[in-house]
Amino acid sequence: MPGPLDGLKVVEMAGLGPVPLAGQLLCDLGADVTVIDRASAPLNLHDVNRRGKRSIALNLKSGAGVAVVRDLIGRADILIEGFRPGVMERLGLAPSDLPDALIYGRMTGWGQEGPLAHTAGHDLTYLAQTGVLSLLATADAPPKPPLNLIADYGGGSMFLIFGILSAVIARGRTGKGQVVDAAMIDGVPAMMGLLHGFMASGFWSNEPGTNWLDGGAPFYRCYRCADGADIAVAALEPQFYAALLDGLGLDAAGLPDQNDRRQWMTMARMFEDFFASRTRDEWVEKFAGTDACVAPVLSMAEAQRDPHLATRGTYVAPDGVVQAAPAPRFSQSSPRKPTPPTAPGADAHALLVELGYDDVRIDDLRRQGHLT
Repeated sequence: MPGPLDGLKVVEMAGLGPVPLAGQLLCDLGADVTVIDRASAPLNLHDVNRRGKRSIALNLKSGAGVAVVRDLIGRADILIEGFRPGVMERLGLAPSDLPDALIYGRMTGWGQEGPLAHTAGHDLTYLAQTGVLSLLATADAPPKPPLNLIADYGGGSMFLIFGILSAVIARGRTGKGQVVDAAMIDGVPAMMGLLHGFMASGFWSNEPGTNWLDGGAPFYRCYRCADGADIAVAALEPQFYAALLDGLGLDAAGLPDQNDRRQWMTMARMFEDFFASRTRDEWVEKFAGTDACVAPVLSMAEAQRDPHLATRGTYVAPDGVVQAAPAPRFSQSSPRKPTPPTAPGADAHALLVELGYDDVRIDDLRRQGHLT
């Protein structure tokens, strides 16, 4: 069975972070993704975001190089790029220069306009500016960077894909493409609906480390075990909290109410002592089969061997490079089986032949430096 996005053609302008992941996820689900690279390069098997894609390396400073890009875009459904505002316009690849039916996905940190639109930034920058990073602080320490998962990939790649596929649906009704302005500074707040509701209702305190989800609640945090390994506790609901207490051998009748915040620090110290009395794996065995929402904090290597993840086939390893299998899964479609990436520029000849270029013309492009 083909993937759910089989038949969609995507041109991806090479970049870093959110755009390559967005292209990879579209490709995993069956889209034909062609990357426009700036220069050919040796194969890098570790560049997982390039899996399944094809590549052509072009000199974008030459008119002939840009003309090839236009030809590739002319047969595409979707273009995705992650440059600062104005770069594509200077290349002669503005939305107005391209077909009306094209869906033009633009991925930036700050958006296409505004006082900071031309300013550099990274995941941590956008988390800080949206207020989200402040929620990750503790009472005695500044926020710790949560890798680059939230702004780059959550507020970035996922909203870019969401916007693109929404535009595909709209084009099915109208026949027209459109520009999708996906900005991390917009995407991150859009994921905060639950927290905004908590804040508006007064349920969320502005004091770091005193709330349900920020490590303040003793039943939603991590604990160090006797062997130095960690355990994650996420027993938010009353029935799950009851299962946690049962596993710890505690009687709820002799304890403060679960949501008595005045007692949370005392409860946390008690839980710390309990979890420090056994190894992580002993606690895993103790809570096995319960709904206490207690899980081992696995290393990345351990996660690859986890029985549940192994049963699901969550990780694959083409050419020995461990990476995630395509997600999500479908009942009537088959995402692509992950394969090793190809080198930047490696598919130039095949792509140009598909465009109708003959060998003489291709050789001329190489000789004149338009193919790099």
